[in-house]
Order: sequence, then structure tokens, then C-alpha cells
Amino acid sequence: MPYWILKSEPNTYSFDNLVKDKKATWDGIRNPQALIHIRSMKKKDLAMIYHSSEGKCIVGLAEIVSDPYPDPKLNENKFTVIDLVPKRRLKKRVTLSEIKANPKLSELKLVRQSRLSVIPVPEVMWHELLKMAGEE
Repeated sequence: MPYWILKSEPNTYSFDNLVKDKKATWDGIRNPQALIHIRSMKKKDLAMIYHSSEGKCIVGLAEIVSDPYPDPKLNENKFTVIDLVPKRRLKKRVTLSEIKANPKLSELKLVRQSRLSVIPVPEVMWHELLKMAGEE
């Protein structure tokens, strides 16, 4: 099962918003590399929600509940979205500084390509992040 990190500005749309809404369309992605990642997502994939700028930490888990589809707000098929639902808040937030300090995560794209908003996470790193969050 593929794993992802989805970055969000918490003052625009936070994990708390996702919990309150119960379901959201993940839209607004314009970076070509991030769009490639969105297009490769599948229903039932899991994602960690990362709050960028404020906090700089992974705060919760979500499940992708749709395959990718064209953004219904736009008239062109170039931009793709997915729907997701919250699974749970992490027991412990995992900060960017903790991630950078962990040598097992040195190749994680969150560290290597910090501006990318949709990040694939290899399974081994996914489990390491869950362990850091007190989930495993």
C-alpha cells in the first residue's frame, strides 16, 4: 500500500478542519511533481497530514477515499484532486527537526524537497514516522 505526506497550511486548512468536515477534497495542487504524485494515488492509500509554516510537524493520519479525478472547480483536466477522510490524530506530533535528526529518514523527500506538497513515503520510513509518533 502506498503511503504519502500531504502538506497543509494550518491557517488555511488544518487537520482539525478535516476532522470537523469528516471528508475533504484535496485540491489546489499546482506543482507538476506534486500533481504526478496525486495522479498516482489510489483509493485506500494512507497519508500523514503535515502542518507547514506553523508548527512544521506531522499531526494526523488520513485515508484516501477516491481515485484521482479532475478538479471539478476548474474547466481543464490538467489539475487533479483526491478525496480523503481523517483516521486519527497522532499520539505525538512529529516535528520537522525530529525528522531531520533521524538518520533513517535522511532520504525522505520532506527533508530533501521541502517545498513539495505531496510526498511519497517508502514503507520503511512510514513505519519509522509512526514509531516516532508513538503509534508502533
